[in-house]
Amino acid sequence: MSPTNTAVSPPVAAPIPEGPCGDDDCGIRDVLDRLGDKWTVLVVVELAKGVRRFRELERAIPGISQRMLTLTTKRLWRDGLVERTVYPTIPPQVEYRLTPVGRSLSDVVNGLADWSREHKDAIATARSDWDAAQEPRR
Repeated sequence: MSPTNTAVSPPVAAPIPEGPCGDDDCGIRDVLDRLGDKWTVLVVVELAKGVRRFRELERAIPGISQRMLTLTTKRLWRDGLVERTVYPTIPPQVEYRLTPVGRSLSDVVNGLADWSREHKDAIATARSDWDAAQEPRR
């Protein structure tokens, strides 16, 4: 570079790697955000067993709050994965069932649940081994 040249070269941008759909995410992130939620998976697994009322779902899913169950079922309903039927009783009776799209998802989710049950001991052992190896030496 000469003493009179003070121009700054623009930085060279690294090429952005293309994902499975080219340079967009083809909607996969939006779908995975929904499916990556633990409550969604547990609600879908429970509804794969059949029609459930709200309180039945709440009792069947340990640890879920009424608010979280309400949010989760509303999101699944909005996404077309769950049907919600309200009966005009006092108090109102509400039932949930999977739609055909929800049932197709339940096959995938149940496969994941089966895989999780089958490998949970191996994963717990691997975690324990890793944690033991990461402990600081005394």
